[in-house]
Amino acid sequence: MRISLKVLTIATAFAALLSMGLPAQAQDAGALFKSKCAGCHAADGTGSPMGKKMGAHDFTGAEVQGMTDAQLADIITNGKGKMPKYGSLTPDQIKGLVAYIRTLKK
Repeated sequence: MRISLKVLTIATAFAALLSMGLPAQAQDAGALFKSKCAGCHAADGTGSPMGKKMGAHDFTGAEVQGMTDAQLADIITNGKGKMPKYGSLTPDQIKGLVAYIRTLKK
């Protein structure tokens, strides 16, 4: 019975850990895009009304899609114009955002 109680305790602790919210680093690129980018760029990448007023680029168009991955990563990391920098994102998160932006191509 003691072994079963020990296993039950470990399983309960593990379940509690899994039920906690994941840190931002563990979010997938789509969720990260929605939390960091969609406010200005819209969920579909075409630009929210607020973003368009501020000059946010349409991610589905040739201008953005024609940029290299390095150019997009640099803009995400360092910002550009009215876009703030997101230097706190990990390289993997930035790579994921660039890949996600590529999926928005028309």
